Amino acid sequence: MIPSLRTVRQQHRAVNAPIADLLTYRALPTDSVDYVDPFLFLNHHGPQVYRPHNQGLPFGPHPHRGFETVTFILNGDILHKDSSGHESVIAAGGIQWMTAGAGLIHAEVSSDEFKATGGPLEILQLWVNLPAAHKMTEPRYTGLQASDIPLVAAADGVVIHAVSGEWAGTTGPIASLADVQLAWLELAAGARVALPIAAARTIFFYTVAGQLRANGTDTQERQLVEFNHDGDKLTVEALTDSVLLLGHALPLKEPKIAYGPFVMNTEAEIQEAYQDYQLGKFGTWNG
Repeated sequence: MIPSLRTVRQQHRAVNAPIADLLTYRALPTDSVDYVDPFLFLNHHGPQVYRPHNQGLPFGPHPHRGFETVTFILNGDILHKDSSGHESVIAAGGIQWMTAGAGLIHAEVSSDEFKATGGPLEILQLWVNLPAAHKMTEPRYTGLQASDIPLVAAADGVVIHAVSGEWAGTTGPIASLADVQLAWLELAAGARVALPIAAARTIFFYTVAGQLRANGTDTQERQLVEFNHDGDKLTVEALTDSVLLLGHALPLKEPKIAYGPFVMNTEAEIQEAYQDYQLGKFGTWNG
């Protein structure tokens, strides 16, 4: 069969949602889109430049249960620490993949070096839902520096940073629990790439910077493109130098109850998450 192009269902503009002095655009959820199953949430922090002797990122210790966070550090750095004993500083070009699972407490702050010297910062944080069968899995964390992530020359002027799943014949280093394939792409103006993505899978397509044409539809920075499930081919053309966050996964098609830092399948499970957190079942925080 000849591959057919997916059609665009709708485009959604990220909304300005600053957090303290951190410039933030929330691409998901917004008034126009709740979530694109199984992708729950995306905050785009920056780009901005921090002065020397700054306070850094404001994300002190907080709990999570029932989903995964994937953090792309395009500029700056993040010091991750959690109640399961993981700690690392990931610099520009790296990623952090945390499976909250049954529950943990974590903090995402800037390193002492970044707070002292300042500099450019741009970070994307994506939340991905876990299927009911994995919501209470043991928490885990992987931090990868830029050098740990394979670069794939998918076409002239197109570089794919392959994080999870297979991209143009190269497999990313993260083995996702639910076959979530994620990457970010750098595209030079005029570059074009075609990627096969099965029609059953949900595409996550967020233009970080620049202007792109996706299956014939023009889009621009800080816009989320939502696709129908009516084709198995994605073509991307860069109208300017661009950066794209791209992923795909099978939709879970399960009930979703999201309340603050917890995402479960029922209200009772949300109440249980709060009770477990208050009872100290998310581990001990040693700040």
